[in-house]
Amino acid sequence: MKLKTMGGVQFWSDVHFFHGWHVQQHSSTGHCRLLDPEDVRHAWGTREECFAALEIIKNKQKIPPKPGRTAILVHGIVRSARSMNAIRKRLEADGFRVIGFNYASTRIDISSAAEYLHQVIESLDGVKEINFVVHSMGGLVVRSYLSKHRDKRINRLVMLGVPNLGAKLAKDLKHNWLYKTVWGPAGQQLAKDPDGFIAGLPTPDFEFAVIAGSRGTLDGYNPLLPGDDDGTVAVENTRLPGATDFITVHRLHSFLMYDPEVIDYTLRFLKEGRLRAEGERHPIPQKQAAADAAKS
Repeated sequence: MKLKTMGGVQFWSDVHFFHGWHVQQHSSTGHCRLLDPEDVRHAWGTREECFAALEIIKNKQKIPPKPGRTAILVHGIVRSARSMNAIRKRLEADGFRVIGFNYASTRIDISSAAEYLHQVIESLDGVKEINFVVHSMGGLVVRSYLSKHRDKRINRLVMLGVPNLGAKLAKDLKHNWLYKTVWGPAGQQLAKDPDGFIAGLPTPDFEFAVIAGSRGTLDGYNPLLPGDDDGTVAVENTRLPGATDFITVHRLHSFLMYDPEVIDYTLRFLKEGRLRAEGERHPIPQKQAAADAAKS
């Protein structure tokens, strides 16, 4: 029977995309399912069975590969691809082919999520250009992907509130039983630690921009964080050395991807390589960013 899924997004990760159809794998059992663009299930079982079912559908409907500019949206922890829908709509209206990458963010570690992302990228036939828009931990998933894989089609990346240098709150809560239960293994990797997981991630070797939420004050929204912040991540901990462009907006962490101004910046950078309409870039130098991070 063809049934619409009942949710459970924190247990499933995408492994294959084709024209809105996607094959997902369960984080615990390993079995797969084939979903159409409306999240209706058409097949269930092994990966091979789901791929075979998709091939039948492709041949029956005579669906050709879809070329053109592609943007992959990668959500943060405890979220799903739906949280990026506002950005999706703007990108699609501008001619981008958009893929909302889902992964079981609270059930697997960041490296495992990166391998799922790799499988999705490998499935993109006919695509000549790949861009990323990422929120929070989604940026670390992409950086983890880059530690083992490289695709010459990758063009640009926009990071929204990504804890590129680690998250102090994750460090403070790392051993709290509730935090460990809800945020899972990936939550443990978010902690700010000079010898931790994030410290070993590579910097993208292509153009990328960082957009950070802030209050615009010295103390920010959260008194538990040093300096300005978006309520969850300190501004200075978003500043990845080597960024092509950087800007702050007065928005809380969880709402960055819904903000029209943020979406304007994102679209402009993907198309033109700059965040601001006037064209002036504000790159993050290697030495300056490292010094600022050490203070926070």
